Amino acid sequence: MPAAQPPDRDRAALPGRRSVPPVDPGRYTPSAERPVRVKARRLEHRMDIQAHHHDWGQVVFSVAGVVRVNTEVATFLVPPSRAVWIPPRLVHAVTAVEQCELCTLYLHQAPADTAAWAGSRVVEVSPLLRELVLQMARDEQAGTGAPLEREPWMARLVLDEIARARSLRLGVDLPRDKRLRRLCEAMLEDPLRHDGLDGWAAQAGASARTVSRLFRQELGSSYAQWRQQALLAQALRLAAHKKPVALIAAELGYASASAFSAMVTRTVGMPPSRFFEQV
Repeated sequence: MPAAQPPDRDRAALPGRRSVPPVDPGRYTPSAERPVRVKARRLEHRMDIQAHHHDWGQVVFSVAGVVRVNTEVATFLVPPSRAVWIPPRLVHAVTAVEQCELCTLYLHQAPADTAAWAGSRVVEVSPLLRELVLQMARDEQAGTGAPLEREPWMARLVLDEIARARSLRLGVDLPRDKRLRRLCEAMLEDPLRHDGLDGWAAQAGASARTVSRLFRQELGSSYAQWRQQALLAQALRLAAHKKPVALIAAELGYASASAFSAMVTRTVGMPPSRFFEQV
């Protein structure tokens, strides 16, 4: 596996983290004969899988708990009902936001021959897809290295389910500028540490005007627009613990549940009741 510049190089220095290398990916290399391979792994709280990449595409799916997938240009929070598609050769790292059971699907080809699969995307995980992945993981762990007779049929169903899965407008863009990157990472860790841009700018050792300009230049959005995406990611984590919408709204600093609901609806095109229903 070629060495890669970590997309989370600033996160690795944060206290309390434990960074580990990826499990030998060669053991799970997909092929035309075995187009879908599944690897199961438990991650402890605040454990990082170091940045790496593969020659094949993969789908990161959390069976239990919440994980964060980082690339050089975006970060994705993944609760159990969602999965992230990572195209071939894209450098990425994985962080356990809390203890989690992780399943990684390695795919010989993209689930569908469309331009939509050229970049990372978040998809919903159907009950059928979940059960297929869990069973393939069990078979992989119990097997002798040779595919079972039913594996080709299950792999075909997995690919079909992923191709049919609804894509979600999730993910938070990340900048390449080192100073803004550190600030964005800090906001994702604790979005309520400061009330507004002035506090975050002071933490970064820059003026609010400079930070605002960097958001426009690096991310094509305002600070307020980006912060909404960061808060939505935090809301997903809270929803994964089955907290009610009113409590999530309060924890994220919204004056009312209706104000929070309006933000979610505006951002993802559906109300929280629907957006969080499968988390």
